[in-house]
Amino acid sequence: MKELIYIGVFLAGLCPAWAAQPLDKLADTLAAGLKDRPTIKLAVLEFPYTSGKGSEGPVVVQERLITALSKAKGVTLIERGQLKKVLGELNLQASGAMDEAAVKQVGKLLGADAVVTGTLNDIKEKRAEVNARVVETETGRILAAAAVQLEKTWKDTGAAVTVKPPQDFGAKPLVQVAVLLDTSNSMDGLINQARTQIWKIVNELVTAEKGGSAPAIEVALYEYGNSALTAESGYVRQVVPFTRDLDRVAQELFALKTNGGDEYCGWAIKDAVSQLKWSPKADVYKAIFIAGNEPFTQGAVPFAEAAALAKGKGIFVNTIFCGPRQQGVGEQWLAGATAADGDFAYIDQQAAAYTVSAPQDAQISALSAKMDDTSVAYGSRGSAKMAARASVAQSVMASGGVGGMAERAAFKAAAPAASMAAAEADWDAVSALESGTVKREELKKEQLPDELKKMDQKELDAYLDKQLAERKRIKDEINRLQTERKAFIAAEEKKNAGGANTLDKAVIDTIHRQATQRGYKFSK
Repeated sequence: MKELIYIGVFLAGLCPAWAAQPLDKLADTLAAGLKDRPTIKLAVLEFPYTSGKGSEGPVVVQERLITALSKAKGVTLIERGQLKKVLGELNLQASGAMDEAAVKQVGKLLGADAVVTGTLNDIKEKRAEVNARVVETETGRILAAAAVQLEKTWKDTGAAVTVKPPQDFGAKPLVQVAVLLDTSNSMDGLINQARTQIWKIVNELVTAEKGGSAPAIEVALYEYGNSALTAESGYVRQVVPFTRDLDRVAQELFALKTNGGDEYCGWAIKDAVSQLKWSPKADVYKAIFIAGNEPFTQGAVPFAEAAALAKGKGIFVNTIFCGPRQQGVGEQWLAGATAADGDFAYIDQQAAAYTVSAPQDAQISALSAKMDDTSVAYGSRGSAKMAARASVAQSVMASGGVGGMAERAAFKAAAPAASMAAAEADWDAVSALESGTVKREELKKEQLPDELKKMDQKELDAYLDKQLAERKRIKDEINRLQTERKAFIAAEEKKNAGGANTLDKAVIDTIHRQATQRGYKFSK
């Protein structure tokens, strides 16, 4: 123990006193959160960069924090050499990238009551942010959490650290995203951004690939903080469970209304974690995005408890504060993200999203209408679903113009047929055939439109073949145009790199980083 303290003091001595002070403050804050534990044994892990880049920083911060925590009364620290030996035996890295099961294993072998884990993130060239939390090894419960900023006194190696993604247990890649929106008064700007940017966000996901396949994408929607909801429900409502029908999500977004309310973030996260059918597979990218503008600490469910539930299922919890960054940090939105290995972002909900009018927009928008025309109403819900889809298209056009329609069409054209078409297979005969959900001979003629019921089998087969071929041709053309469109938009957005922080920017940056950790690759 003495040897460890000497090493920590020596390292601290290599740096100016002001460099160590933030970590002393961090240690004091963490220790204060453990005041109800008069004696506790801690193992301090390395603090990896969220970007995965190679650096001396993770070990330097670990050593300095060990030294700072050694001054706290009642705290016993595991010697770093012993920690490294045990992690090696478990084939784990000495970083904070551990799931709940690994934390329990480490605690059992070391006799540690809790581990101190966290991450590093560069804010400026010479300044970094340290996010730390103390996780109880027996329960996975977060006992304390805090963050500080400090001057960088270490060197980055420039080489990225290769993080092996979880084993691929699924036959087909899957992405699950739950969006939790504050619909209390004053949040109309957030809702409007979600309405106009949902297609842009899912288009980033559909450009990912894993094992040579694009992922199936499931989106769920919750609202919280609305006085029209009941106090017994925590003013939280599941609007849409996980679905691959993104038109349904868009339709519900346009139906949301804001109204007064108490915003219980912890309650909303807990409901999303417990109510939705999350995949148990470790390689699935699972994420919650919660956006709002009130303190993250409100309500009967502590956010740390809800975040621990999410982390136990491999779900990232990402927080988006609608307001200035420092206010969001002060109101615990950063701590909420840190608690479940998520990202914290802040946006200007009143800002109009910077949109680029691409030369391909009008043509893709026109092709979108033609693609919808290839559908054939099927069953009792066919006509109503086609009418609802037309209503969504009108709303998208009204709010996002031809650019919004182009984003919607691009997603529908690029999404895997087995996924996208399957979402419409119960009411569209062409989608049912395209996805393989229904075989040609299984189509029930009596559930088709009247004009098709009159056809003999040969005529019907020819008509359906024509619709399938036309849909494929349209999708191929949209995909070709979208490739040109993305290149044009990327070039234009570079010119506006200093624009306002909006919902799409916050979500897309996070998706790229986190999905990569699950083994997904994105086209450039």
